[in-house]
Parts: sequence; C-alpha cells; structure tokens
Amino acid sequence: MKSINRRNFLTSSLGAVALGMNSGFTSRTEAAPASETTEKNDRPNPIAVSTYSFWRFKRNLKLPIETCIEEAARMGFNGVEILQRQMTSESNDYLQDLKRCALINGVDLCCLSIHQRFLSPDKQYRQKNIEHTIKCIDLAYKLGIPVIRLNTGTWGTSKSFDDLMKNRGIEKPLPGYTDDDGFKWVIDSIEKCLPDAARSGVILGLENHWGLARTPQGLLRIVKAVDSPWLKVLLDTGNFLEDPYDKLEQCAPHTVFMHAKMYYGGGLWYTLELDYPRIAKIMRKNNFRGYVSLEFEGNEDYKTAIPKSLDVLRKAFS
Repeated sequence: MKSINRRNFLTSSLGAVALGMNSGFTSRTEAAPASETTEKNDRPNPIAVSTYSFWRFKRNLKLPIETCIEEAARMGFNGVEILQRQMTSESNDYLQDLKRCALINGVDLCCLSIHQRFLSPDKQYRQKNIEHTIKCIDLAYKLGIPVIRLNTGTWGTSKSFDDLMKNRGIEKPLPGYTDDDGFKWVIDSIEKCLPDAARSGVILGLENHWGLARTPQGLLRIVKAVDSPWLKVLLDTGNFLEDPYDKLEQCAPHTVFMHAKMYYGGGLWYTLELDYPRIAKIMRKNNFRGYVSLEFEGNEDYKTAIPKSLDVLRKAFS
C-alpha cells in the first residue's frame, strides 16, 4: 500500500471541505440578515455632574471639590465637571490631589467650567479675560481635563443677573455699540486663546450662555467664524428658554459636551419642562457620543434631587 503523507492528507482534506462549503453551503456570516451583521453604535453617553449642582451659589452650600467628587462617585456618575470658582486653590499640589481623588473614586474629570467675558469695548478688559482663559487652559491641562467652558459674556446693561433672567436673557448693547461690534471682539479674543488650547490639547467649548450666544445663530456665527477644531459648542439644554428642541438640533452637529439642566423643587430663576428622551434622540441622530453633565438648578436638597436627575439622564441617554 502506498503511504500517505500526513501534511498532504490534511491539505487535501481541508481543500475538500472548503470546496464543499463553496458549492453547497453558506457560511453563517453570509446567511445572517444585514441587521445582525451591521455594527451597532449604541454605546450610552457617559453621565457627569457639575460641582455647581452641589453648590448652586447658595449660602453655606459651597462644598469642597473633593467632597463633590466623592459624592458623585457614591451616586454612580461617570465623571465630574469642576466649576473653577469653586476651587479653593490653584497650586499644583491641590490640582494633583484632585486628580488623585478622582482616580481613587473611579470618575473622570471631564470639564472645567470657567467664567470670563469677551463682550466689552475695553481692550484692556478683554486682554485680562484672555489671560484668565489661558491660565484656565493650563489648569485644565494639569488636571487632565480635555475641555473648558467659555462664555461670550453679556453687555452688562442689566442691573443684575436676576434682572437679566427676568428679561429672558435679552439685553441691549452698550450705547454707541452694536452686536456686530461685539462679535468682532469675541471672535478676536477666542482666536488669541487658540494656540494655547491646541498646544495643551484642551478644547474650548462655547456655551449658549446668554450674551451673543443666547441664540443658535449667534453661537454658531462665532464657532463658524473661528473655524478651528479647538473651538466647539458646549450645549446647555436649559439656556434656550423658548422652543428649545429645534435650537438644540441646530447646534448638535458642533457639540462636544452637554449640560443637562434639572429643576426639582422649582428652579432658582425659572423652571423648564425638558423632554430628555427627545433631546437624547436629537443628539444620537447627530452622533453625539460625549459627556452629558448634570447642572442641577433647583431648590430641592441635592442629596435627593441629584440621584433622581441621574436616573432620568441614564434612561434617556442609554
């Protein structure tokens, strides 16, 4: 009997199997419906909470950032957004302690929310705010935070923030100036911050936070004029006071970070009934995969209101 080489036997056997499959069978992948083979992009958005949610500028409620991080982790959030005004120091030791606290508690530091104002005819005042923004870019870099919140600022013609809210965020320009003047100042100021943002890998997120960014048209006019990957939209669900859904959709394609407002116990300045499943659908349609950060702005105790808010957002953005 002629002996059969083992390698030749295996090669010929496998070839026969392959031939049989090609002639009479279809692989499972080939036979599966398209709906089973198409990769699904259904990863839920991570949910963060702003340290502002624990404070809300209420008397005697200014918690240390470390306590906010620990509370956020205990409640089940993925990340924490730091309100820069709530920080008690800017020393490197303090910043690194916050990073360590976040790591130990298993949450990300995902945004640094700052206050600055570029909407001013005073060039020196604008320069001071540019320098403040650049300093905050460096703080974010040291904290490992990838995005900071920017405002345009307001004209300052309202008597107070309460007065501005009574007027639904609408404000007249300073005498002798127009909104077009303001857009030039804001765009020029942001452009002066871009080199530091790019060098540090920190995106500037311009929020629809009154002033020239009160409307989608104003917000996007600035973002499109700057036209940089280092300036995008930080979209706040509660700052479009009338008919918000169409306005949110206009901004959604440019959004890298989102603020989600909640008002349990009644809002500090106003209350909106926001349909978060509808908002989540808008954002998914525009492929927003980033953080949704809770800004609780109600009068209820944060210990009960924040967990309820998290449950609403988890269900909507899952």
